[in-house]
Amino acid sequence: MQFRAFEPGIEVNGVTVKSIVAGFGILTSLGKARLKESGLPDDIVDDKWYSQEKWLQAFKSIALQYGDETLFRIGLKIPESAIFPEWVKTIDDAIKSIDFAYHMNHRKKGQAMFNPADGTMMEGIGHYGYKRITGQNLIVSVCENPYPCSFDKGIITSMAKKFRPNATVNHDDSKPCRKNGADTCAYLISW
Repeated sequence: MQFRAFEPGIEVNGVTVKSIVAGFGILTSLGKARLKESGLPDDIVDDKWYSQEKWLQAFKSIALQYGDETLFRIGLKIPESAIFPEWVKTIDDAIKSIDFAYHMNHRKKGQAMFNPADGTMMEGIGHYGYKRITGQNLIVSVCENPYPCSFDKGIITSMAKKFRPNATVNHDDSKPCRKNGADTCAYLISW
């Protein structure tokens, strides 16, 4: 379900939190106001960590006031600033890497939730899935996390288009959706 942390005490790095401001384009004051309204400072520092619960409240406020298109634009900005693994070279790598990057940009009890040096990943924030459909230019990503559906679509779209500019990302409307109270959303990435 959107906007509810899976566990208390999870934190998000400042670079990632700033994507809300970037998603508002030239109207950065609107993004800063949503952060402040949610209990976060409007002067986010890149290398500091912030409450995921408060960040999710900012998303909820944005969803209510500005809608899905703004959430989508914020998602498009994530790959520009978030930390991603170095091995990303193809569209398949890009979609697989979202889950690793997601965990690298969140921390639990003071530790990043993915360690690229030894491959360990902590649980507590859900996942971004990856399944390549054999013989087709098609990837299915089932996302189970507390973030908004349209935000995730933006992240996936940005990552797919980095490596396949002709890629399209569609929400699989035949599957459950977090907007409707489900635990997951599914996205179809094709090119």
